[in-house]
This record gives sequence, C-alpha cells and structure tokens, in this order.
Amino acid sequence: MSTPAKPARSGGASALGWVLTIGLNVVAPIVTYNTLTEDHGWSEFSALLLSSAWPVLDTAVMAAWRRKIDEFAMVTLVFLVITAVVSLVGAHTARALLVKDSSVTGLFGLLCLGTLLAPRPLMFYFGRKFATDGTPASTAWWNGMWQYEGFRSTMRTMTLVWGVAYVAEAVVRIALAYALPTRTMVTVSPILLYGVLGALGVWTAWFGKRRAAEGARRQAEAEAAAAAAPATA
Repeated sequence: MSTPAKPARSGGASALGWVLTIGLNVVAPIVTYNTLTEDHGWSEFSALLLSSAWPVLDTAVMAAWRRKIDEFAMVTLVFLVITAVVSLVGAHTARALLVKDSSVTGLFGLLCLGTLLAPRPLMFYFGRKFATDGTPASTAWWNGMWQYEGFRSTMRTMTLVWGVAYVAEAVVRIALAYALPTRTMVTVSPILLYGVLGALGVWTAWFGKRRAAEGARRQAEAEAAAAAAPATA
C-alpha cells in the first residue's frame, strides 16, 4: 500500500494559525505580565493568572474557526489549570515559584509517558497541530497516516523522548533551584527550559525526516520488487 501524498498547505490558513498561536500564547502573555507588574504594581501571581487568559482565548478562537476543540487545545487547557493550581499551593517565595514552574514541565513529561499507554500518543496530536494547516484535507491526511506501522512507531518514539527529556529537565531545574542563588536561577531556569525545547525541536525535525526517508525507501523497494515479479514469473 502506497503512502498518500501530503496535501498542499493553505498558505493563508497556515500563516494565520501561526500568528494567532504565537501572538496569543507567547507575545500577549509576556506583554500583559510585564505591563501589569512593572507599570501597574500587580503581584506576580495576579499578573500571571490574568496573562494565562490569552491561551484560553486562543483555544476559543481555534474552536470557533475549526468548529471543534481538538486534543491539542484540551492539553493546553489542562496545563493552564495545572499551572494555576500549582501556583496556589504551598509557599509563594521566589524559590518556591521556580520549583513550581519546574514541576509543571515535569508533569508534562509524565503526561507524555502516560499517553504511550493510550491509543495514540501525545506527539501525534502535537504533530497534527504543527505539521498541518488545520484544513480538513491536511487533517484527514495526518489521521490517515496512523494506519502505517512506521508512522505509529515514529510518534511513539518521539513521545518517549520528549517525556524522558522533560522529566529529566524538571529534576535538574528543581535541584538547581536549591543549589544556586535565586538571582542566578532566575537567569538559568529559562535558559534550561528553552534550551531543552530547542534541542527537542531540532531532534524531532531530524528524526521525522529520517523516518520519512526510510519509509520512502522501503516503499520504493517494495514497488520495484512488485514490478519485477511478473517479469521473473
């Protein structure tokens, strides 16, 4: 069975989706948090809580646009709730906030590992979010790829690597939060967080391309063998 070709991406839909995702999940929360804490004297917790409303708005916009709430949106909502709950629990010192922040990424890693027991692992839904433009054709293409064993193996391997990496990253950051001065850790913590994310992004792109090339090679070999079979019969 040949692998179906990926449909052409809708440039406009893809660009708009990325603008909304980055703007509402990254830019707007940072601007809101800094404005409230620096210009209006809000507490860190209150500013953080209000800033988290932007990703919720992103989920609502995407749900209205696509007329459904996908699994990626559900994961985003779950982690917003987890972040709020973790922030409320325990002490509110600077070190405690650093530890809580690290705990959230650790929970994400555990979630990745836990979904390996589910029908489809978490990276399948993350891949569908970022590898397609959200149109029915590209979504159907991605969902249809699940029938291929190589694709399923790739998604599970990616999920395993992300899960282990984020659990390890959380353990390291929590340990450093107690070993280093708070002023130093405020700088080190985001470097670790985004460093791990960047490394995982590069690895995921490389691994996905390698697996796709291997699959294309095996398909070509199978088609060549099938074409040669009648001639040798």
